[in-house]
Amino acid sequence: MVVLRREIGDVLRDARQRQGRTLREVSSAARVSLGYLSEVERGQKEASSELLASICEALDTPLSLVLREVSDRIAVAEGLLIPDTVPADLASALAAQDRTWRRRPELTPIG
Repeated sequence: MVVLRREIGDVLRDARQRQGRTLREVSSAARVSLGYLSEVERGQKEASSELLASICEALDTPLSLVLREVSDRIAVAEGLLIPDTVPADLASALAAQDRTWRRRPELTPIG
């Protein structure tokens, strides 16, 4: 069974380790105790939305990217296919609402 708090913790730990940062550095920047951050990373504690935002800010990583990676991991665990681009109809709808999407390579339409 997929446990959301474990997936969130794994993604946060991976982001921190990719940056070569210690728990102490990130906990200080996020203004959360080292022990609590450790428990969040190990999936033992549920991070509130405010705490999660603070940790992401300390990691200089957008919350949306953390949640996207968590979502992708859960989708894989559920056996779902994960699209790596934005479907053409969604990109078109975004374009109709806001012309700035063209400057965002992650919103390149397919098909």
